[in-house]
Amino acid sequence: MRHVAFRNGQPLTLQPTEYRLLEYLMRHSGQVLTRTMIFEAVWGFHFDPGTNVIDVHIGRLRRKIDGSGQVPLIRTVRGTGYMITSAPQNAAAPP
Repeated sequence: MRHVAFRNGQPLTLQPTEYRLLEYLMRHSGQVLTRTMIFEAVWGFHFDPGTNVIDVHIGRLRRKIDGSGQVPLIRTVRGTGYMITSAPQNAAAPP
């Protein structure tokens, strides 16, 4: 099965796990998702804190969705997890 997403009208061909990861992040846009939440939702079993599988997949996904000159969509929340947002990372929060 082919999984395709689009960014700025350009198709992004994703592996099944990358697609599920992007879909999960997008369904929870603006929400910080812990590694445990991501692992259980995308991989379907309990998180092993000794694994870097999430970080590896996030890195691959970033390379596919963040072209040069584009605002990065996936944000690392240090010590917590990840979130996806369409707003620039340095943008001020609304009052």
